[in-house]
Amino acid sequence: MPIASILILAVATFITAFLSGIFGMAGGLILMGVLLSIFPVSHAMVAHGVLQSVANGWRAWLLRRSIILPIFWWYLIGASLAIALLLMIAWRPSRTIVFVLLGLVPFLVWLPKSFFHLDAVRPSHAILAGFLVTALNTFAGVAGPALDIFFVRTKLTRHQIVATKSVTQLVAHIVKVIFWSGIAVTGMMQQNAELLYLLLALIPVSMLGTWGGGKVLNRLNDRSFLQWIKVLVSIIGLVYLIRAIIILIGD
Repeated sequence: MPIASILILAVATFITAFLSGIFGMAGGLILMGVLLSIFPVSHAMVAHGVLQSVANGWRAWLLRRSIILPIFWWYLIGASLAIALLLMIAWRPSRTIVFVLLGLVPFLVWLPKSFFHLDAVRPSHAILAGFLVTALNTFAGVAGPALDIFFVRTKLTRHQIVATKSVTQLVAHIVKVIFWSGIAVTGMMQQNAELLYLLLALIPVSMLGTWGGGKVLNRLNDRSFLQWIKVLVSIIGLVYLIRAIIILIGD
């Protein structure tokens, strides 16, 4: 792989982990776009899943005292239902479809409150979140904004939101890696040593970015935290929709 591509990935990994360390989302959206520009869809999905698993797992560990475990356990039930469904599906989306999904998912945060009354604290809503987010994350690569609609109306603090979302996203990304590799993660990596070495090198970069983002999170207040999320993911979504249109025109 060219040195320029490696440097771009390293910088993107740090910046996106930093953003996710602050908001618990948004960084994955950007990283997915960068990876799709360098790798085939299947490799991009696996690489993204590995790096985001590390970032979310590390973030969850750093904020472990703020995780709301009841939400996580109910979420796992929904995720298990999604996994059962995914096992019966052989379809894999193309690069264009992935970009369209990446562009549309962020705008879920703008749905009017009167349209959805979702709250992750409620067991049935947490189960629904587990099902929808796991399925969407597997096909689109990211599902942070979809998960966010279950948290924007809770009375949880920003630390509880980021911590709980991190541990649930860890599960979603692990499922995505297995789904896109088709076999055990280690088995796929043995067939692509270059990707394995690159991911191993980027793991500490991702952890450093996550740690730095957590420092900024401590300086925000809960209100500005939610406002910044909406603006940031909407801009990213618009960029991906434009990218999908360009690809369609080119084809």
